[in-house]
Amino acid sequence: MQSALYVNSRFLTQPLSGVQRFATEITSAIGRVWSANDVSRPILLTPAAALIADGPGDLERQFVGRRQGQIWEQIDLPRRARDGVLLNLGNTAPIMGRRQLVVLHDAGIFSQPDAYSWRFRLWYRVLHNLLLRTRSRLVTVSEFSRGELARHLGVVAERFAVIPEGADHISRLAADHAVLARHGLATGRYVLVVGNLAPHKNLASLGVLARMLAARDIALVITGALNRSVFNGQDGITLPAPAHYIGRVSDTELCALYQNAACFVFPSRYEGFGLPAVEAMACGCPVVASSIPALREVCADAALYAHPDDPVAIASTVARVIDTPGLAQDMRMKGMARAAGFTWDKAARALLDLVHDREAA
Repeated sequence: MQSALYVNSRFLTQPLSGVQRFATEITSAIGRVWSANDVSRPILLTPAAALIADGPGDLERQFVGRRQGQIWEQIDLPRRARDGVLLNLGNTAPIMGRRQLVVLHDAGIFSQPDAYSWRFRLWYRVLHNLLLRTRSRLVTVSEFSRGELARHLGVVAERFAVIPEGADHISRLAADHAVLARHGLATGRYVLVVGNLAPHKNLASLGVLARMLAARDIALVITGALNRSVFNGQDGITLPAPAHYIGRVSDTELCALYQNAACFVFPSRYEGFGLPAVEAMACGCPVVASSIPALREVCADAALYAHPDDPVAIASTVARVIDTPGLAQDMRMKGMARAAGFTWDKAARALLDLVHDREAA
Protein backbone atom coordinates (compact mmCIF):
# COMPACT_ATOMS: atom_id res chain seq x y z
CA MET A 1 0.00 0.00 0.00
CA GLN A 2 1.33 3.43 -0.97
CA SER A 3 2.04 5.91 1.79
CA ALA A 4 0.58 9.38 1.71
CA LEU A 5 2.91 12.08 0.38
CA TYR A 6 2.79 15.44 2.15
CA VAL A 7 4.50 18.73 1.36
CA ASN A 8 5.58 21.03 4.16
CA SER A 9 3.96 24.19 2.81
CA ARG A 10 5.18 26.66 5.38
CA PHE A 11 6.93 28.35 2.43
CA LEU A 12 3.54 29.65 1.30
CA THR A 13 3.48 31.93 4.34
CA GLN A 14 6.91 33.46 3.61
CA PRO A 15 8.10 36.29 1.34
CA LEU A 16 9.27 35.07 -2.06
CA SER A 17 13.04 34.62 -2.33
CA GLY A 18 15.20 31.92 -3.90
CA VAL A 19 14.25 29.16 -1.47
CA GLN A 20 10.54 29.95 -1.69
CA ARG A 21 10.81 30.10 -5.49
CA PHE A 22 12.32 26.63 -5.51
CA ALA A 23 9.60 25.26 -3.24
CA THR A 24 6.77 26.85 -5.20
CA GLU A 25 8.01 25.80 -8.62
CA ILE A 26 8.97 22.25 -7.73
CA THR A 27 5.64 21.72 -5.98
CA SER A 28 3.82 22.92 -9.09
CA ALA A 29 5.93 20.55 -11.17
CA ILE A 30 5.16 17.63 -8.87
CA GLY A 31 1.49 18.29 -9.60
CA ARG A 32 2.24 18.12 -13.35
CA VAL A 33 4.46 15.03 -13.45
CA TRP A 34 2.72 12.97 -10.77
CA SER A 35 1.00 9.83 -12.05
CA ALA A 36 -1.04 7.06 -10.50
CA ASN A 37 2.07 4.86 -10.56
CA ASP A 38 3.77 7.21 -8.13
CA VAL A 39 3.12 7.56 -4.44
CA SER A 40 -0.32 8.89 -3.60
CA ARG A 41 -1.07 12.36 -4.92
CA PRO A 42 0.70 14.91 -2.72
CA ILE A 43 -1.17 16.99 -0.16
CA LEU A 44 -0.01 20.45 0.90
CA LEU A 45 0.05 20.88 4.68
CA THR A 46 -0.17 24.54 5.68
CA PRO A 47 -0.51 26.54 8.91
CA ALA A 48 -4.20 27.15 9.47
CA ALA A 49 -3.95 30.76 10.60
CA ALA A 50 -1.82 31.93 7.68
CA LEU A 51 -3.17 34.33 5.07
CA ILE A 52 -1.71 32.89 1.86
CA ALA A 53 -2.35 32.64 -1.82
CA ASP A 54 -3.67 29.49 -3.45
CA GLY A 55 -1.27 26.58 -3.29
CA PRO A 56 0.76 25.63 -6.37
CA GLY A 57 0.34 22.64 -8.60
CA ASP A 58 -3.44 22.23 -8.31
CA LEU A 59 -2.80 20.02 -5.30
CA GLU A 60 -5.09 19.47 -2.35
CA ARG A 61 -4.33 21.78 0.53
CA GLN A 62 -5.06 21.02 4.16
CA PHE A 63 -4.82 23.55 6.98
CA VAL A 64 -3.16 22.01 10.02
CA GLY A 65 -3.04 23.01 13.67
CA ARG A 66 -3.32 26.42 15.27
CA ARG A 67 0.31 27.45 15.48
CA GLN A 68 2.54 29.22 12.99
CA GLY A 69 6.20 29.44 12.03
CA GLN A 70 8.83 27.18 13.54
CA ILE A 71 6.56 26.00 16.37
CA TRP A 72 3.97 24.85 13.83
CA GLU A 73 6.68 23.07 11.88
CA GLN A 74 8.02 21.24 14.93
CA ILE A 75 4.71 20.29 16.59
CA ASP A 76 1.61 20.45 14.37
CA LEU A 77 3.19 19.37 11.09
CA PRO A 78 4.80 16.05 12.17
CA ARG A 79 1.63 14.99 13.96
CA ARG A 80 -0.41 15.37 10.78
CA ALA A 81 2.25 13.78 8.53
CA ARG A 82 3.00 10.75 10.69
CA ASP A 83 1.18 8.33 8.35
CA GLY A 84 3.15 9.31 5.24
CA VAL A 85 6.32 10.74 3.71
CA LEU A 86 6.96 14.45 4.23
CA LEU A 87 8.75 16.67 1.70
CA ASN A 88 10.53 19.65 3.27
CA LEU A 89 11.73 21.97 0.53
CA GLY A 90 13.10 25.01 2.34
CA ASN A 91 16.08 24.19 4.61
CA THR A 92 14.02 23.31 7.70
CA ALA A 93 12.02 20.30 8.84
CA PRO A 94 10.47 18.80 11.97
CA ILE A 95 13.09 17.14 14.16
CA MET A 96 10.56 14.47 15.09
CA GLY A 97 9.56 13.74 11.50
CA ARG A 98 9.36 9.97 10.97
CA ARG A 99 9.85 9.59 7.22
CA GLN A 100 10.95 12.70 5.40
CA LEU A 101 13.15 14.31 2.78
CA VAL A 102 14.80 17.62 3.58
CA VAL A 103 16.25 19.98 0.98
CA LEU A 104 19.20 22.00 2.31
CA HIS A 105 20.08 24.54 -0.35
CA ASP A 106 23.56 25.61 0.73
CA ALA A 107 25.99 25.93 3.61
CA GLY A 108 25.78 29.71 3.76
CA ILE A 109 25.36 29.90 7.54
CA PHE A 110 28.75 28.20 7.90
CA SER A 111 30.61 29.74 4.95
CA GLN A 112 29.14 33.26 5.16
CA PRO A 113 28.19 33.70 8.83
CA ASP A 114 28.38 37.50 8.73
CA ALA A 115 25.48 37.54 6.27
CA TYR A 116 23.00 36.17 8.80
CA SER A 117 21.68 37.20 12.19
CA TRP A 118 23.06 35.24 15.13
CA ARG A 119 19.61 33.89 16.01
CA PHE A 120 19.15 32.56 12.49
CA ARG A 121 22.61 30.95 12.51
CA LEU A 122 22.11 29.35 15.90
CA TRP A 123 18.74 27.83 15.02
CA TYR A 124 19.96 26.44 11.71
CA ARG A 125 23.10 24.95 13.25
CA VAL A 126 21.10 23.20 15.95
CA LEU A 127 18.40 22.03 13.54
CA HIS A 128 20.75 20.67 10.90
CA ASN A 129 22.87 18.79 13.40
CA LEU A 130 19.75 17.23 14.94
CA LEU A 131 18.42 16.25 11.52
CA LEU A 132 21.68 14.42 10.86
CA ARG A 133 20.86 12.13 13.78
CA THR A 134 17.55 11.10 12.21
CA ARG A 135 16.81 8.90 9.19
CA SER A 136 15.82 11.95 7.15
CA ARG A 137 16.90 11.78 3.50
CA LEU A 138 18.98 14.90 2.84
CA VAL A 139 18.94 16.60 -0.56
CA THR A 140 20.69 19.61 -2.05
CA VAL A 141 20.81 21.44 -5.39
CA SER A 142 24.40 21.29 -6.67
CA GLU A 143 27.56 19.26 -6.34
CA PHE A 144 29.20 22.30 -4.80
CA SER A 145 26.55 22.52 -2.09
CA ARG A 146 26.82 18.80 -1.43
CA GLY A 147 30.54 19.11 -0.78
CA GLU A 148 30.13 22.22 1.35
CA LEU A 149 27.35 20.79 3.49
CA ALA A 150 29.18 17.51 4.01
CA ARG A 151 32.37 19.33 5.02
CA HIS A 152 30.72 21.70 7.48
CA LEU A 153 28.40 19.09 8.99
CA GLY A 154 31.09 16.43 9.24
CA VAL A 155 29.41 13.72 7.16
CA VAL A 156 30.24 11.92 3.93
CA ALA A 157 29.02 13.63 0.75
CA GLU A 158 26.92 10.59 -0.08
CA ARG A 159 24.60 11.53 2.78
CA PHE A 160 23.20 14.14 0.35
CA ALA A 161 21.42 13.48 -2.92
CA VAL A 162 21.60 16.17 -5.60
CA ILE A 163 18.67 17.33 -7.69
CA PRO A 164 18.67 20.23 -10.16
CA GLU A 165 16.71 23.44 -10.04
CA GLY A 166 14.72 24.77 -12.98
CA ALA A 167 14.40 28.07 -14.81
CA ASP A 168 11.55 27.43 -17.24
CA HIS A 169 9.09 29.31 -15.01
CA ILE A 170 10.51 32.56 -16.37
CA SER A 171 10.30 31.37 -19.98
CA ARG A 172 6.58 30.61 -19.70
CA LEU A 173 5.65 34.17 -18.76
CA ALA A 174 4.29 36.95 -20.94
CA ALA A 175 6.85 39.68 -20.29
CA ASP A 176 5.51 43.01 -19.02
CA HIS A 177 7.56 45.37 -21.17
CA ALA A 178 5.78 48.38 -19.69
CA VAL A 179 8.22 48.14 -16.79
CA LEU A 180 10.87 49.73 -19.00
CA ALA A 181 8.80 52.85 -19.64
CA ARG A 182 7.82 53.08 -15.97
CA HIS A 183 11.49 53.31 -15.01
CA GLY A 184 12.76 55.26 -18.00
CA LEU A 185 14.76 52.37 -19.46
CA ALA A 186 15.57 51.63 -23.09
CA THR A 187 16.32 48.23 -24.62
CA GLY A 188 20.04 47.49 -24.53
CA ARG A 189 20.81 50.66 -22.57
CA TYR A 190 21.00 49.16 -19.09
CA VAL A 191 22.83 46.40 -17.23
CA LEU A 192 20.73 44.39 -14.79
CA VAL A 193 21.53 43.16 -11.27
CA VAL A 194 19.18 41.01 -9.16
CA GLY A 195 20.05 40.67 -5.49
CA ASN A 196 19.59 41.86 -1.94
CA LEU A 197 21.82 43.74 0.48
CA ALA A 198 23.31 40.71 2.20
CA PRO A 199 27.11 41.00 2.25
CA HIS A 200 27.69 37.86 0.17
CA LYS A 201 25.60 39.32 -2.66
CA ASN A 202 28.51 41.73 -3.03
CA LEU A 203 26.71 44.75 -4.51
CA ALA A 204 29.48 46.95 -3.12
CA SER A 205 31.83 45.56 -5.80
CA LEU A 206 29.83 47.26 -8.57
CA GLY A 207 30.95 50.85 -7.96
CA VAL A 208 33.52 50.83 -10.77
CA LEU A 209 30.95 49.27 -13.11
CA ALA A 210 28.34 51.90 -12.20
CA ARG A 211 30.71 54.76 -13.02
CA MET A 212 31.88 53.13 -16.25
CA LEU A 213 28.31 52.64 -17.42
CA ALA A 214 27.29 56.18 -16.46
CA ALA A 215 30.11 57.54 -18.65
CA ARG A 216 28.53 55.62 -21.54
CA ASP A 217 25.01 56.81 -20.67
CA ILE A 218 24.04 53.24 -19.73
CA ALA A 219 22.09 52.59 -16.53
CA LEU A 220 22.99 50.09 -13.82
CA VAL A 221 19.58 48.75 -12.72
CA ILE A 222 19.35 46.90 -9.39
CA THR A 223 16.21 45.03 -8.37
CA GLY A 224 15.59 43.12 -5.16
CA ALA A 225 14.92 43.68 -1.47
CA LEU A 226 16.37 42.89 1.95
CA ASN A 227 14.83 40.37 4.35
CA ARG A 228 15.99 41.82 7.68
CA SER A 229 14.55 38.90 9.67
CA VAL A 230 17.26 36.68 8.16
CA PHE A 231 20.15 38.92 7.21
CA ASN A 232 22.17 41.29 9.34
CA GLY A 233 21.55 45.00 8.99
CA GLN A 234 23.68 46.45 6.21
CA ASP A 235 24.18 50.05 7.33
CA GLY A 236 27.89 49.88 6.58
CA ILE A 237 27.60 48.71 2.98
CA THR A 238 28.66 51.20 0.30
CA LEU A 239 26.17 50.73 -2.52
CA PRO A 240 27.16 51.31 -6.14
CA ALA A 241 26.44 54.75 -7.51
CA PRO A 242 25.14 56.02 -9.78
CA ALA A 243 22.58 53.23 -10.04
CA HIS A 244 18.84 52.89 -10.56
CA TYR A 245 17.31 50.99 -7.63
CA ILE A 246 13.81 49.78 -8.50
CA GLY A 247 13.08 47.39 -5.60
CA ARG A 248 11.02 44.24 -5.98
CA VAL A 249 9.32 43.63 -9.31
CA SER A 250 6.77 41.08 -10.48
CA ASP A 251 7.87 37.97 -12.35
CA THR A 252 6.49 39.33 -15.62
CA GLU A 253 8.40 42.58 -15.10
CA LEU A 254 11.58 40.69 -14.25
CA CYS A 255 11.19 38.65 -17.43
CA ALA A 256 11.03 41.86 -19.48
CA LEU A 257 14.04 43.31 -17.66
CA TYR A 258 16.08 40.19 -18.46
CA GLN A 259 15.00 40.19 -22.10
CA ASN A 260 15.92 43.81 -22.75
CA ALA A 261 19.13 44.18 -20.73
CA ALA A 262 22.48 44.53 -22.43
CA CYS A 263 23.91 42.18 -19.83
CA PHE A 264 23.11 40.57 -16.48
CA VAL A 265 25.73 40.81 -13.71
CA PHE A 266 25.84 38.41 -10.77
CA PRO A 267 28.70 39.49 -8.44
CA SER A 268 27.86 37.16 -5.52
CA ARG A 269 30.68 35.75 -3.39
CA TYR A 270 28.65 32.70 -2.42
CA GLU A 271 25.75 30.74 -3.96
CA GLY A 272 24.44 27.22 -3.59
CA PHE A 273 23.01 27.22 -7.10
CA GLY A 274 22.56 30.71 -8.56
CA LEU A 275 19.05 30.72 -10.01
CA PRO A 276 19.01 34.36 -11.24
CA ALA A 277 21.89 33.59 -13.61
CA VAL A 278 19.96 30.69 -15.15
CA GLU A 279 16.79 32.81 -15.36
CA ALA A 280 18.76 35.46 -17.25
CA MET A 281 20.15 32.88 -19.66
CA ALA A 282 16.68 31.44 -20.22
CA CYS A 283 15.54 34.93 -21.29
CA GLY A 284 18.40 35.35 -23.73
CA CYS A 285 20.42 37.76 -21.61
CA PRO A 286 24.24 37.53 -21.60
CA VAL A 287 25.58 36.73 -18.13
CA VAL A 288 28.71 37.98 -16.38
CA ALA A 289 29.03 35.96 -13.17
CA SER A 290 31.39 35.66 -10.25
CA SER A 291 34.10 33.09 -10.69
CA ILE A 292 32.84 30.92 -7.82
CA PRO A 293 32.31 27.13 -7.89
CA ALA A 294 28.51 26.99 -7.88
CA LEU A 295 28.12 29.48 -10.73
CA ARG A 296 30.81 27.80 -12.83
CA GLU A 297 29.06 24.46 -12.24
CA VAL A 298 25.65 25.78 -13.24
CA CYS A 299 26.53 28.24 -16.03
CA ALA A 300 29.50 26.31 -17.51
CA ASP A 301 30.74 27.95 -20.73
CA ALA A 302 27.53 29.92 -21.28
CA ALA A 303 28.71 32.85 -19.10
CA LEU A 304 31.78 35.03 -18.71
CA TYR A 305 33.41 35.20 -15.28
CA ALA A 306 35.21 37.74 -13.12
CA HIS A 307 36.59 37.50 -9.60
CA PRO A 308 34.00 38.88 -7.16
CA ASP A 309 36.63 40.91 -5.30
CA ASP A 310 38.00 42.60 -8.44
CA PRO A 311 35.66 45.50 -9.34
CA VAL A 312 37.82 46.50 -12.29
CA ALA A 313 37.63 42.98 -13.76
CA ILE A 314 33.85 42.94 -13.34
CA ALA A 315 33.53 46.29 -15.14
CA SER A 316 35.91 45.35 -17.96
CA THR A 317 34.16 42.02 -18.55
CA VAL A 318 30.79 43.76 -18.83
CA ALA A 319 32.35 46.33 -21.19
CA ARG A 320 33.62 43.48 -23.34
CA VAL A 321 30.09 42.11 -23.70
CA ILE A 322 28.63 45.53 -24.51
CA ASP A 323 31.35 46.39 -27.01
CA THR A 324 31.32 43.06 -28.85
CA PRO A 325 27.91 42.38 -30.46
CA GLY A 326 29.05 39.04 -31.86
CA LEU A 327 30.13 37.87 -28.42
CA ALA A 328 26.88 39.01 -26.85
CA GLN A 329 24.85 37.13 -29.46
CA ASP A 330 26.93 33.99 -28.98
CA MET A 331 26.38 34.23 -25.22
CA ARG A 332 22.63 34.59 -25.74
CA MET A 333 22.51 31.40 -27.79
CA LYS A 334 24.75 29.44 -25.44
CA GLY A 335 22.85 30.69 -22.43
CA MET A 336 19.44 29.70 -23.78
CA ALA A 337 20.76 26.25 -24.69
CA ARG A 338 22.28 25.81 -21.24
CA ALA A 339 19.15 27.00 -19.44
CA ALA A 340 16.97 24.62 -21.46
CA GLY A 341 18.50 21.75 -19.49
CA PHE A 342 17.20 23.13 -16.20
CA THR A 343 13.48 22.40 -15.91
CA TRP A 344 11.25 22.07 -12.88
CA ASP A 345 9.64 18.93 -14.28
CA LYS A 346 13.06 17.27 -14.39
CA ALA A 347 13.73 18.39 -10.83
CA ALA A 348 10.34 17.11 -9.67
CA ARG A 349 10.91 13.68 -11.24
CA ALA A 350 14.29 13.46 -9.53
CA LEU A 351 12.67 14.32 -6.21
CA LEU A 352 9.89 11.76 -6.68
CA ASP A 353 12.54 9.14 -7.47
CA LEU A 354 14.10 9.89 -4.08
CA VAL A 355 10.67 9.51 -2.45
CA HIS A 356 10.35 6.08 -4.04
CA ASP A 357 13.81 5.15 -2.79
CA ARG A 358 12.86 6.36 0.69
CA GLU A 359 9.76 4.19 0.62
CA ALA A 360 11.76 1.17 -0.47
CA ALA A 361 14.37 1.64 2.25
